[in-house]
Amino acid sequence: MPTLRTSGPAPSHALDLAAELMLRFAARTGLSTRQPPRRYLWTDAFAVCNFLALAQRTGDAYHRELALDLVDQVHAVLGRHRPDDVRRGWLSGLDDHEGALHPTRGGLRIGKPLPERAPGEPLDERLEWDREGQCFHYLTQWARTLDEVARFTGEVRYHRQACELAAVAHAAFTAGGALLATSPDEPPRLAWKMSVDLTRPLVPSMGHHDPLEGFLTFLALQPDLARGSLALRAGERAAPARVASARVS
Repeated sequence: MPTLRTSGPAPSHALDLAAELMLRFAARTGLSTRQPPRRYLWTDAFAVCNFLALAQRTGDAYHRELALDLVDQVHAVLGRHRPDDVRRGWLSGLDDHEGALHPTRGGLRIGKPLPERAPGEPLDERLEWDREGQCFHYLTQWARTLDEVARFTGEVRYHRQACELAAVAHAAFTAGGALLATSPDEPPRLAWKMSVDLTRPLVPSMGHHDPLEGFLTFLALQPDLARGSLALRAGERAAPARVASARVS
């Protein structure tokens, strides 16, 4: 899991090298340049924590600015449908204003180069690695990252976004796992990968570490989930939490 590690002094040359690598990353992926944004949820989760650690170690506010800009860009890009998708807007189905306030309410896309597999399209295991969708462990990584951002900045909105993401991930991926069961006696499991709108499982398996990853993430967020200001109230979950009764094909 991405975590800020700030104990002990770091040699100045190591900090300089880390800063150079991260600034190149920001330019290459369209974070600090006019290039089209190239966002990938897993990588970006670690990048945010790197920028925050650099800000803390160096005192340079520019690294903090890049971290927060990256969070906003991830939400604006991966929290919405792809440009080549006929669907438009936020994955949650919220309007532009509400979606901007709750950018994680519908989950976040992975950021793969190819569109997701269409309903009824046969599964190609090799091609699936390059196809879009949502993955449970990517969402928990991002939730933990948002939690780190909240602790670093003291801004409660990042805690709320982390909790909303955790809630929709749990609802959708447990429901998706139930659709993959072949018998009523089969133990509960999580779907490994869901469609962009979280209505159908795309891969008929479960990540070995996903349950533990989810448990640790929810445990870290537990104090915030328990507070009424951050917990989702009944009826607040977005439509993607309702998973359609369709099995992976």
